[in-house]
Amino acid sequence: EQLAATKPGRLQLRSRGSYLVLRELHAREKDPGVLGACHKLIQVLIGDEPEAGMENLLEVRVPEELERRLRHADREEEEERRRGQREKEPGTS
Repeated sequence: EQLAATKPGRLQLRSRGSYLVLRELHAREKDPGVLGACHKLIQVLIGDEPEAGMENLLEVRVPEELERRLRHADREEEEERRRGQREKEPGTS
């Protein structure tokens, strides 16, 4: 996470073929938490570089409303993951 936060870090990850490793991990991994983190990192690596002044993602100021919506989406994603795990457990319906 920290390495992908800066432009030099993202360039390093891309130049070392990290996307290919992450793609294979994503294809084989079963743990929903790992899959979620993998998906987010892949999106950072394949996405366009942020505009000037926003190269370090840890220093970007996120508006409160957007931050609230993102946290809500994360909670919903986590709840969806938990529901999926409960449905897979033996003896549950």
